[in-house]
Amino acid sequence: MKLHPKIALGVVPTHIKFVGGLVPDANGKFPREADGRLMSVAEMERICQQSPVTPSCVQLAAFPGTDAADTEEMMRGMQALGLEVHLIMMVGGANPMNPADEDVVVAQLKESIKFALDYGAVSVSSTSVEEWMNGPADMDFDAAVAQNIKVHLRAAKESGLLDSSITAWHIEFLRPIEFKTFTNIDKAWQFVKAANQALGRNFFKLLVDAAHCGDSGLSIPEHEALIAEIAAAGHFGIYHASAKTTRGCLSTDDGWIGATMAAAAKTGALTTVFVEMFHHEDEALASLRAAVPGHGVNTLDGRTYTQIVIDGLVDVTRRLNNLQARGLLKA
Repeated sequence: MKLHPKIALGVVPTHIKFVGGLVPDANGKFPREADGRLMSVAEMERICQQSPVTPSCVQLAAFPGTDAADTEEMMRGMQALGLEVHLIMMVGGANPMNPADEDVVVAQLKESIKFALDYGAVSVSSTSVEEWMNGPADMDFDAAVAQNIKVHLRAAKESGLLDSSITAWHIEFLRPIEFKTFTNIDKAWQFVKAANQALGRNFFKLLVDAAHCGDSGLSIPEHEALIAEIAAAGHFGIYHASAKTTRGCLSTDDGWIGATMAAAAKTGALTTVFVEMFHHEDEALASLRAAVPGHGVNTLDGRTYTQIVIDGLVDVTRRLNNLQARGLLKA
């Protein structure tokens, strides 16, 4: 099965679970399968071998404190599969919107950026505008934007990222409850827009995840209009094909992937698409399942997680091919 448009298509392997799959242990070591292979690399090898459409890239979580040898093994293992590696940088235990936490957050981001630069990642992304599931409900929005500009420009400048081969830092917003301030596409864009203005170039991009769009409270027509504006400003970045609320099989997304991906395709700014699903029993997401009705439903329908991710790759490939066939996907 061939992907016809010149789009990078890949997987965010969150379906192997954060706890027990992606998150390093207390010693910074990544989980491994019984044969000794890193779980993330082994799973992407299975997907590459079994999928009718071969992914060209993978987006991996980068955690501060990870063992350097394991990080190199993971990066080289993915590259040996022919996959370009994108990193999504994780920040924890500190609030990027709090000036008192600035140095801690900057240090965490700089460590992950160093991994990206040392091991040849093609892009960096992050949800680093707010602390996951722990943001202050009464945070002043303008103050949050201003502090995030300080944090992110410091990290980009002090790490050497701005002078590297990496041409963009993609910022991802999350749904309400996960975040309390940057909870929709428009609010997140206000930060990206202001950060680029402060920097004097369009280095920061907005990572648009269909799941977060669908759960944000804004309508599909509002997203279609905003995606066109964001792309026209040169701020549209990576796209995640992920199902709202359930975060499982793409058949549960209620039209959000089709609408938002088509809107992005029409702008000519859609270049990189990742399929992303979560495991419905991931220990790391227990608090989110408890807080969000419908999150964590078992959508396997008799399949393995490897199979539903492959189904997602096939589904997205057909969508992209048909967007091109209908003349809607702009080069």
